[in-house]
This record gives sequence, C-alpha cells and structure tokens, in this order.
Amino acid sequence: MNLLSIQSHVAYGHVGNAAAVFPLQRIGVEVWPVHTVQFSNHTGYGSHKGRAFDAAMIINIVTGIAERGVLGQCDGVLSGYMGSAEIGTAILDAVAKVKAENGKARYCCDPVIGDVGKGIYVRAGVAEFLRERAVPLADVLTPNQFELDYLCGHATTTLREARAAIDAVHAAGPRVILVTSLRTDDTPADAVDVVVSDGSGVFRVRTPKLPIAANGAGDALAALFFAHFLRTGSAAEAAARATSSVFGVLARTAQAGSRELLLIESQDEFVNPSRMFPAEPI
Repeated sequence: MNLLSIQSHVAYGHVGNAAAVFPLQRIGVEVWPVHTVQFSNHTGYGSHKGRAFDAAMIINIVTGIAERGVLGQCDGVLSGYMGSAEIGTAILDAVAKVKAENGKARYCCDPVIGDVGKGIYVRAGVAEFLRERAVPLADVLTPNQFELDYLCGHATTTLREARAAIDAVHAAGPRVILVTSLRTDDTPADAVDVVVSDGSGVFRVRTPKLPIAANGAGDALAALFFAHFLRTGSAAEAAARATSSVFGVLARTAQAGSRELLLIESQDEFVNPSRMFPAEPI
C-alpha cells in the first residue's frame, strides 16, 4: 500500500507527519510524506523555529512525484494541518491528480481546526475552507469532537446529538466518519469514546481515560485508521485496531511521564496491540 501524506512536520517530537509516517511504515505501508510546515517542535511548547510552506511548494513536490509516473500506484491521500486555505487548494489538487490516475484511491481528511478548551487555532480562512471545500470531497473524515461540532454547526453533549451531527456531516459528502475523543452524557467519567460511522452502521470503541494529553495522538490515530480501513474495508475493525494501538502508545507514554509520544519505544503496539478494545454497535 502507498499513501501520500500531506501535513505538518516537526524535527523534535511527534505531531503531524512525525506522528503519522512511522506508525504507517511499521504496519507495512509505504508513505510519501509532504510537509505543510517544518518546525523545530510543536507550538504547544510556547516557542519554535521553522516556517510554514506555501502552496507553490506543495504543488511542486507533488508534481515531482507525478513525474516519476507513480501516482497510479497511490492508494490514498491523507491530509492534516494545512497552514492556509491556499495550501488546502494545493492538497485538493493533489487528490484530484491521484484519483485521475487511480480511480480506486481514497482521500482521508483529518480536518484540523481546533479542540475543546482551545477553540479554533488555525489561520483565518482554514476552518471555512475545510467545511466548504475539503469535507465534501473527502471519502474518510476524522474530526475530534470540537471539529465535529464546528462542521455540523451545533454542540454535541448527548449521544443522540453526536449521531445527528455525524449524519449531517455524512450528508455533506464523507462516506466514513471517525470521531475521536468523544465525550457525551453517555460516556463514563473514566472513559473516552471513539465513534465511527459508515454504511454498515455506527460503532463505538471505548477506552479508559488516561492522565495524559499528548500532541500527535490524533494524527497517529487518523493515519492508522485510514490504512486499516483501506486494507480491510471495515470501518469498525479499522477503528478498533487503530484505537487499541494508540491507547497502548499513550499508556506507555503516560507511565513514563513523557511529554512526547513514545512512538519508537512503543512500536510493537502498531502491529500487535497489547490490549484490544472492541467496536460495539450503538
């Protein structure tokens, strides 16, 4: 399997492509990473070095890949943090190029907009671009709860509201939706839910809540889910495998007291999760 992954990158730590590429490689996926930004570290540290790239650079790199004559071998495009609406346009152009060469290729959009407690943290215009242009073209969408609320236009405090929100976003285009870090009135205080919806139904993967909020976990989860879904064709199975793997990494990271995900130390979790959490129909 070959995936084109277009998202942010950091030299130190694991977020964006630095969180997605290695887990994908560890499960046997060939990844073609294209970076939307190159930073020294995650911005959550309060300071960082590096810069965001422009749309022209994204287009240039994808054009170079296309010149190798390999886009027809690309099974899917994964996008994360975009940086600007112009970069978003370049990403959708890359998706169109890949699908023109391989009609079976799929596009997974991780609509990075913001998070609960932080609000919207992307540049002006990016959230609107995602809602109006990227989401309708996505085959697979992986929002967190805050992003689901933004995309559907209302808060999801109950499971019923969450399901209605998922249905509304389905109507906009995506056939498969994975909602990460979902907490509703149905979620126990000591747990976190991941909910996935496709044509076969709606399923929940519930894991214990860990005393950690590590950057990059969502990026790794989206990447693993996309790859497992492309391999199995089952959104429920993909959600169970991806969630279990990321839980294992987070558990080890929390145990070590690390601020950064221990992706390398915990790499066996990607292939053989130490604890499997089932996807249950809801």
